[in-house]
Amino acid sequence: MRGAFGKPTGLVARVDIGQILISVRCRDNNKQHVHEALRRCKFKFPGRQQIIHSDKWGFTKLKRATYERFREEGRLIPCGHHTRVLNHHGPLSTRNYL
Repeated sequence: MRGAFGKPTGLVARVDIGQILISVRCRDNNKQHVHEALRRCKFKFPGRQQIIHSDKWGFTKLKRATYERFREEGRLIPCGHHTRVLNHHGPLSTRNYL
């Protein structure tokens, strides 16, 4: 900016096409409120944004039906905000879901 009359103002983030800008996790009864908040929020960003509802459970990689089935079987180990799934390897004495 040598010799420029103005000064650079504001901050800018470089965003790729298809990149996730905001990710929200909420309960099912608050789904409409979050959708409306994100709809109003997308007007503050230039360009075209999409609101996508995931079929995953929270921030896990499991779908909702699979997560509920594994939880009933006792195959989930909570690890903070995500879970680990017990596999079918190892001795039978360590499995509590049989």
